[in-house]
Order: sequence, then structure tokens, then C-alpha cells
Amino acid sequence: MSLSKKMLAQMRAATRSLMRRGPSVARTMMRESIKTASSMHPAATQATASKQMSFDPVSDMLADLSRIGQSVNPFNVPPLSLGAAAIGMPGHFIDASFTNDAGTRDYKLYVPSTYAGQAAPLLVMLHGCTQNPDDFALGTGMNVLAEEHVCLVLYPAQSQQANAHRCWNWFNAIDQKRDQGEPSIIAGMTREIMARYTIDPEQVYVAGLSAGGAMSAIMGTLYPELYAAVGVHSGLPFAAAHDLPTAMAAMKGDFRRPKGNKVRELPIIVFHGDQDTTVHPANGEELIRRRRRHAGEQIAVEPGRVPDGHAFTRTVHRQPDGSIHAEHWLVHGFGHAWSGGDARGTYTDGKGPNASREMMRFFRTRR
Repeated sequence: MSLSKKMLAQMRAATRSLMRRGPSVARTMMRESIKTASSMHPAATQATASKQMSFDPVSDMLADLSRIGQSVNPFNVPPLSLGAAAIGMPGHFIDASFTNDAGTRDYKLYVPSTYAGQAAPLLVMLHGCTQNPDDFALGTGMNVLAEEHVCLVLYPAQSQQANAHRCWNWFNAIDQKRDQGEPSIIAGMTREIMARYTIDPEQVYVAGLSAGGAMSAIMGTLYPELYAAVGVHSGLPFAAAHDLPTAMAAMKGDFRRPKGNKVRELPIIVFHGDQDTTVHPANGEELIRRRRRHAGEQIAVEPGRVPDGHAFTRTVHRQPDGSIHAEHWLVHGFGHAWSGGDARGTYTDGKGPNASREMMRFFRTRR
């Protein structure tokens, strides 16, 4: 296939604009452009097939993009996990950023096609280490549920400048304080979306995986007036560590317990695998243990199994009026991954109970 200098220039310009969304997105878009050009000029494609070019500028650009992606992210998240979250989705997946005194973070916002300006819920989803909003949205399938339930979904993105592995800094003392550090940025993003769209202030939730789950616990603790409920998947409790050494200990189950009466009062749903060797399942138990008990609370233990999948134990804590205030899902034979997730995303296991659907169901009962 013969490409003009003008087309190559356009592709390079498109690549530069797409790089902020990740190299895999750029590669995907460029390949789609090439396919389109090939279908429009079949004769040129056939002619090119008969010639062996000594230099292919398109392949050269794609190789450069791959090298850039590897140098920026040594974990090299699989290409299908990046930029694919919006494919086939009828809503809008918007790129933006938020800045305050604590810094700047990019984010993506999914606005479902079913949203027409009515008061809607907002769910803040915090990704795990090495992940990004596109990958997390695809792996959790939360945008699909957003279409079903007319819910906006906000995906804050950790930067590699703030953490080399894109982990939320849940273990830093400054990032465990209200209106400081990363909590202030995430809360500021949340308020910005609430101001820009018609959001029901009583239906704003926060959830996350691993480091994102730990940060979700922090957000729920520091901003109980902003969030109505919290979801923590394979995460850690508030103030479980204060630096990297104590963070490593906490992930093994040796976590700190904060002094004073810092007790979670928000409704919470916790998912954790009993074979998680990255974040010890004792952290999930501690998240439930720290919440304030209600007089007359009823506890029900419900075992279950996903067809051809993992067994699990769901422990439900009900208030005297029958409403559920906390749920703990312990998935048996399960490691460090999003339960019931899409295999195209990283850190997912589709054989577990659908954590996304269960969290959405739990959140919607908080009305």
C-alpha cells in the first residue's frame, strides 16, 4: 500500500494527540486508519503486495510507539485493555483532567446514552497498580452497568509522576488526610462532575481495586458527607500503613490500627479472595470489623457457588430495620483480581461472582 507524505503527516499528528491516552490506543487507531485506506484503494494494496519495501514508515512508527509504551510502563499492559472500553458502547467516554493545590490528575468519565439530564447516580472507580481508566473500565464492565442503571462513572487516573507503578499512594501520611494530597484531588474531581452534571447528591459512591480499594476506604472515611457507600475489592483498611515498609507489612496482614475513634460509618461492600497472596484477606475482614456495630444488628452467612466457577461466602450485616449496612464476599480459591471481570482487562477472574453487578446492586439500595 502506498501512502502519501500528507497522509503520513496526518497520522503522525494524530499519534501525538493520542499519546496522552496511551500508546496502545494510538496503535489501534492507526491500524484502523490503515485498514480503511486499504479498503478504499484495493488496487494499490495489491500492487504493494507484489513489492518488498525496504522501509515501511507505518511499521516504523508503530514500533516506536511500542518502545515508548515499554519505556514508560515496564509492566506493558496488554493493548486490548487500553482504549477498548468504549468500543461498542453507546455512551460518551470523555477525557479530562482536574487540578488543585495538591496536583493534577487526568480522568475519564463515562456518560451513558440513557442519561438525558435527569438526576443520576455517580460512581467513582479507582483502578489498581499498573492499570488505567480504560483498562479498569473494560475489566470491570462498569460502563455496561452504567447503561443499564443510568449511572455516570468517573475513573480518576493515577500518574506515573506521582507513583511509578500508577498505584494510588494510600500508604503516605499526607494521602490519608482530608483536603490534602490525593484524597483532595479525587474529592475535587467528584465535586466537579457533580457541578457539571445533574447528579443526585445522595447517590454518589466510591469503589476500587487493590491500591484503588485502599484509597476508596480512605475516601469513605475522610468524606462521609460526599459518598453514600464504599466498595473495596482486594484492598486495605484506612491508615493501614504510613510508609512503604509498613505498607508491605499491611499487605501481608500486619496492618496498623489508627488511634482514636476513626470508625467507618458508611455502608460498605467488600470483595476479597481467600488465596490472595498480594493483599492478605485479613484486610477484608478488618474493613468489616472496623465499622460501627448497630444494636440489634443481624448477621447472615450465605454460602454459594458460581456455576463452573468459584465458591464463595457472603456475610450480610443487617440493621434492625432490615436494611443491609455491610456485605463481605469471601471468594474461595481466588487470588488478587476483580471477581467476575472481563478477561480483556488486567487483574480479572471471570469465574468469581460478579463484583461489579453486586456492588451496583448494593449501592442502589442506599437510596
